[in-house]
Amino acid sequence: MTAQNIKHAVFLLLGIIAMLLTWPHAFDWMANGGNILNPVAFFGDAIAEGGTAAFLSIDMMIAWAVFMIWVVFDTHRIGMGMKWGWFFVALSYIGVSFTFPVYLIVRERYIDKHRTERNIG
Repeated sequence: MTAQNIKHAVFLLLGIIAMLLTWPHAFDWMANGGNILNPVAFFGDAIAEGGTAAFLSIDMMIAWAVFMIWVVFDTHRIGMGMKWGWFFVALSYIGVSFTFPVYLIVRERYIDKHRTERNIG
């Protein structure tokens, strides 16, 4: 197993752990009437709790916005196409802590594959 494969396995493992730790809270929130597809309500409810929840929610909301903008333009820049960027934006509704590591894995493998193709051809 190469160092890159180990790194990708760690990324994926952390993404899966993030989903397992975060989604039970999302299910509770949705059971109480929350709509996970409404980020305004989602972050609004989290910020309303105050203190640490507000800090983390605002921080995550801005990081999520930056991720969504960056991933759309990055997929276009490296040649994957903006459709893939929009796919990862949609996938981020599962959770940025899951989607970001998955995107990094897909991105690195795409770049490596196309770098190899350019060097051979």
